[in-house]
Amino acid sequence: MTKLDPIIAVKNVEASADWYYQIFGFKNLHGGKNFAVLATENNEIILCLHKWGEHNHPSLTEDSIPSGNGLLLYFRTTDLKMIKEKAIELGCQILEDIHLNTNSLKMEFSLKDPDGYYLTVSEYHIYEG
Repeated sequence: MTKLDPIIAVKNVEASADWYYQIFGFKNLHGGKNFAVLATENNEIILCLHKWGEHNHPSLTEDSIPSGNGLLLYFRTTDLKMIKEKAIELGCQILEDIHLNTNSLKMEFSLKDPDGYYLTVSEYHIYEG
């Protein structure tokens, strides 16, 4: 079995973990100032947060490069409207309002997290050939 645990560099791990909890409800399985493991209520790891410059990982050391270039965090959810409402309540800028993605034929919206990573939140679907 192979699984992917995406890790993104952030300025403040605890604040970012709290933001993802408030928006998506992800719990922090491994808290701390330098690293966090965010998971669903079923303990499925979704995203890891790593403080810029810690532990000498080559791609996580240069915080002067804009966050997220070449990366899109794409979340599939059954709670699309609720997540959007939470994002608005927290003052997040919605970059694209809920609309139909003509490729997936699913509704989605987009925003940025506090570190500038671009997120697209889509209604849940299973990928089909």
